[in-house]
Amino acid sequence: MKKTLLAEFTAREGAEGEVSRLIGDYAVKVREEEGNLVFDVYTKASDPRAFWIFEVYRDADAFQAHLNAPYGHPFNTALAPLIEEDASVLTFLDPLSGNP
Repeated sequence: MKKTLLAEFTAREGAEGEVSRLIGDYAVKVREEEGNLVFDVYTKASDPRAFWIFEVYRDADAFQAHLNAPYGHPFNTALAPLIEEDASVLTFLDPLSGNP
């Protein structure tokens, strides 16, 4: 079964550009992962400091491989001082019955 989630965080005032650069570089790597199906990055239209990342992985094993990727920890370490939250807020999603 696919692993789908929404990751959310808010850039600190003035850090939007650096966060955008970091997440853009990270997205390129994640999209190359064998088990990654979707890694779409958004900002909230009414608040460009609010970042939302929609992620879909082939299955739980692919998501675990993503978590263990060597570039994940350096990304999160660089991101942490630039965002208001302690870390990305993750919301795991399940499809409605009958949806592919």
